[in-house]
Amino acid sequence: MEDGTTRIERAAARSAARPRAPVVERAADQPVIRTERLVLRPLRDSDAGLLALYASDRRVAEMTTSIPHPFPPGAAEALIARARAPGRDEDFWAIDGSAAGLSEFLGLISLLRLDEAQSEVRFWIGPAFWKSGFASEALKGLVAADPHGSRTLFAAVFQDNPASARVLVNAGFDYLGEAEAWSVARGASVPTWTYIRQMDTRASG
Repeated sequence: MEDGTTRIERAAARSAARPRAPVVERAADQPVIRTERLVLRPLRDSDAGLLALYASDRRVAEMTTSIPHPFPPGAAEALIARARAPGRDEDFWAIDGSAAGLSEFLGLISLLRLDEAQSEVRFWIGPAFWKSGFASEALKGLVAADPHGSRTLFAAVFQDNPASARVLVNAGFDYLGEAEAWSVARGASVPTWTYIRQMDTRASG
């Protein structure tokens, strides 16, 4: 801050610079989470086209464990149906940028229930929106909302994906260790970095 700024002015500036807490609504059995630029919402049938377009990109598929490459016809529709299935163990949110004048589908973020108090977070963004801060904003919004009421969140990224590792660290995740995970797109087991966030010991955001 500039010299001579009062303590009150400095405090006001710091408060204004903090990201706003997400606004949480509900749609059916899943919350809608609003951040500064994004809406995290349940998947719609109309998302299938862009979901398939981005998931078909090898750069996206190879950084996930479950997206095949080539991406088969009907896979997007199957994922949307899975996201709506009663008794599902994973909740999916479309990362919607329409509030910022962008596409209604920028990528996907999900929470997989591991048990009553633990969930695993997964996310990806379409390549056209890399380096935009959208992944970090979506993850911070999801963590702050904590829709599963989790005490602990886990995440893993492939070691050749340092950008996603930075997204996790920026959202308050701590490095846990190394492991391996199977990548369907690569047809191989790939080294991973794993991360943890203790929700009950640190502030959200």
